[in-house]
Amino acid sequence: MTSADFRILGPLEVWLGAGRLRLRGRRQEKVLAALLVDAGRVVPLARLVDAGWEGEPPATARHQVQDLVTRLRRALVAGGAAPDVLRTESGGYVLDVPAEAIDARRFERLVGTARELARGGDPAAAVPVLRDALALWRGAALAGIGSSALAAAAAGWDERRLAAWEDCLARELELGRHADVAGELAELVERQPYRERLVELTMLALYRSGRRAEALAAYRRLADRLRDELGLDPSAELRGRHEQMLRGDTSLQPGPGPADPPGAPGPDAGPPDRTADVLGPAPPAGAADGPRPRRPPALVSPAQLPADVPAFTGRVAELARLDGLLAADRPAAMPICAVIGPAGVGKTSLAVHWAHRIAGQFPDGQLYVNLRGFGPSGAAVRPAEAVRGFLDALAVPADRIPAELDAQVGLYRSVVAGQRVLVLLDNARDAEQVRPLLPGAPGCLVIATSRDQLAGLVAAAGALPVELDLMTAEEARQLLTRRLGAARVAAEPAAAAEIVDRCARLPLALAVVAGRAAARPGFGLTTLAIELREAQGGLAAFAGGDPATDVRAVLSWSYHALTPPAARLFRLLAVHPGPDIGLAAAASLAGTPVAEVRPLLAELTRAHLVEEHAPGRYAFHDLLRAYAAELAGGPDADAEPRAAVRRLLDHYLHSGYAADRLIYPQREPIRLVVPAPGVTPETFADPDRAAAWFDTEHPVLLAAADLAGRSGFDDRAWRLAWTLQTFLERRGRWIESVTTSRAGLAAATRLADRPGQARAHRSLATAQTALGRPHEADAHCRQALTLYRDLGDLAGEAHTERNLAAAYDGRGLNAEALVHALRALDLYRRAGDRQGQAYAFSTAGWCHARLGDQQAALAACWQALALLRDLGDRWGEAATWDSIGYAQHQLGQHDQAAKGYRRALALLRDLGDRHREAVVLGHIGDTALAAGDVATARRAWQDALDIFTDLDHPDAADIRAKLARGAHPIAAGG
Repeated sequence: MTSADFRILGPLEVWLGAGRLRLRGRRQEKVLAALLVDAGRVVPLARLVDAGWEGEPPATARHQVQDLVTRLRRALVAGGAAPDVLRTESGGYVLDVPAEAIDARRFERLVGTARELARGGDPAAAVPVLRDALALWRGAALAGIGSSALAAAAAGWDERRLAAWEDCLARELELGRHADVAGELAELVERQPYRERLVELTMLALYRSGRRAEALAAYRRLADRLRDELGLDPSAELRGRHEQMLRGDTSLQPGPGPADPPGAPGPDAGPPDRTADVLGPAPPAGAADGPRPRRPPALVSPAQLPADVPAFTGRVAELARLDGLLAADRPAAMPICAVIGPAGVGKTSLAVHWAHRIAGQFPDGQLYVNLRGFGPSGAAVRPAEAVRGFLDALAVPADRIPAELDAQVGLYRSVVAGQRVLVLLDNARDAEQVRPLLPGAPGCLVIATSRDQLAGLVAAAGALPVELDLMTAEEARQLLTRRLGAARVAAEPAAAAEIVDRCARLPLALAVVAGRAAARPGFGLTTLAIELREAQGGLAAFAGGDPATDVRAVLSWSYHALTPPAARLFRLLAVHPGPDIGLAAAASLAGTPVAEVRPLLAELTRAHLVEEHAPGRYAFHDLLRAYAAELAGGPDADAEPRAAVRRLLDHYLHSGYAADRLIYPQREPIRLVVPAPGVTPETFADPDRAAAWFDTEHPVLLAAADLAGRSGFDDRAWRLAWTLQTFLERRGRWIESVTTSRAGLAAATRLADRPGQARAHRSLATAQTALGRPHEADAHCRQALTLYRDLGDLAGEAHTERNLAAAYDGRGLNAEALVHALRALDLYRRAGDRQGQAYAFSTAGWCHARLGDQQAALAACWQALALLRDLGDRWGEAATWDSIGYAQHQLGQHDQAAKGYRRALALLRDLGDRHREAVVLGHIGDTALAAGDVATARRAWQDALDIFTDLDHPDAADIRAKLARGAHPIAAGG
């Protein structure tokens, strides 16, 4: 095989012999990157699809991957690689190249060698080997690859790089080179301000260089950051180091270092600048001017751009104008461009296409949100929703996100400060909707699209306006040529010209006609032109009353070609409030079985009236939704549109209730309204599938709850809000929980439904507690208690007392928490609720344990366990075994604690409760470490971290911190 070099420690590159392999497009790069990450192992085809399409692949994705792999194999073999370098095996592909051909594997080998040398007592020999390993890096791993499916692998390599760099600098400190590395460490801390080991090494280098005040200041900067931005304290080890320096501990001073090697710089020479060798080039001039903002470390590089338009045509002048924005010398400004124009003119296509072209210049990620500023429902995305989505994409833990919009915006801007992130804000309503979403960093770029002129953004923020008009006739002809083939267009030039004219050179209209023509290759273009000429009606212009944007003729022609059932479904889809709709929901909306609605949706998709943007998920373009809404109110409208809304709401209510009962079976049930005829609620085989359904549908469910309140279906509105609460709480979406609970409370109040009001107050109390609003939480609990007492509902009153116990426990007021747990126990006894008593015993046991009375804790938990076993409540058993393990851990009975935790773990795994499973794994790690078993502790914590990361749960941050200091003793109880 020709000498090969596959490079992933930086932008992806492949060198064969003396030449660089030219890869065919971003998708082939992503597929190759996925194969390289797991080189030598089978990579399933599904994983390659995920890498290439970000979880929303077209129906042809598998075939496209197979084609990409075939082309890649040919290119590698043509460059001198062995014929079997990339082979098919067991439902996937294997990239079979020597380990030394991949820079990441060479890096691993060098780091391993260096660590063996260091363990053997030869740090002087380890340092140059580590430097050789670090020199392989050309920037962040897989920089610019733009695939969230590969983000974890890239982040793992970046973490290994930092760990190796820390090892290298630690070895150099051992050799007495503190003056040489102080500057290098300062630069690293500037880039990684939360990394405690780097701060500790910096402190040591400064202290040993006689710069004690600077060493102490380095510690104080970290402590301030952790406290102000994350609510944390430095680790016990770092605090101990700080105290040593405060005392002037002489043991921190090194022994005499080795003699300088021949040719070494003299004592007056500055430290060597090695930073750029590993992290890549410094930021652009001006980017570092002034104080750098403090920010949490970015955990992932989001890649949220929609797929590029495969047949993008024209817009040469506009693309050149956009390119000029990046070429301009504006170091102190954040570039903003506003792509503006009428509906359907191709604003989003241009913005997405350009964003893909330049994505490689923004290696820290690409953020995208459809702000829905111009939709028929009027439900534009609020800035708070968009900012929260960005913070989620940037992997900010949910429990670190503040409650108020201004604070969320500040956190968002802090996270992206100092990074190069592209932000695409699509379909903005106006400048006011855009302003909170602007990052403040010069290295970022913002693209906003809107039908509005965004004059305020242009005037106040210096945005570059790029106004789109209709395509030129030549550009429109090129679009038809790209879609239909040059021969077909050239054969009927007059008909092609008339189609362009009848479609008003509007990209959306042209795409619809081209799709029609492509689906019927036997139709001449002249026939299509005549049909367009004779079509009646047209969509009214959406911007400025320009008749040239009227595409009703095109859309009505497509609509009238539908079968009557498909046409009816198209009209009904206009009432759906969410961003997209699933197959089962569409069936309920239409009042037909799923088997009958599936071909209707396929018919609409073929007609380009809906898009299947993900398997089984269908969405409208804004203009198409508007057209459907027109039809729904026109002469073809159904006699009872309200009945369709009712069916839709009943679908989501009954499906959501079934899913909620699976993921939280212990929750007290509610009485549902009887579903309307024709509703086919979804069913779920297990809690995992129920949780996955909530993950997919929760934006739709939020919109459905709002629609229910606006449409007069208050009986559905509060129940939908109630159904959502478990999911929102477990995902840490507390702002959404407050919003939906308030809407549910309003609906229940309008109905004078006092049980519904009480439940809504309890949901609000839980969310307000999590948001750190104790007074609001207490007020809602008190109102719920009043309602339950007036209703004579002892069990409801007891549930609320347990809510109060949990709220006080979360605030560290353990004695008050115990009071409310005992009140709940008394109420459950009076109500004859044995399951409630069991939970109250368990809650009281936990409160006793938190107060330090472990014997009382165990006594209460044993009583709970006896009741739960008798009731067959395995989830309650698991929670109680967890509390028992905690109490035994506090007593130093580590073997018994581990057994209790293992029993909890077995039950939770059998029940499929992954969240509680991760919690218990964390406790197992704590106990193992306290018993001196570091290996078991790290395994348990890593398993917990894997689950928390998969669930996108904020507790992942705590587990990462434990893993970071897992080789050292920690306080009992973790």
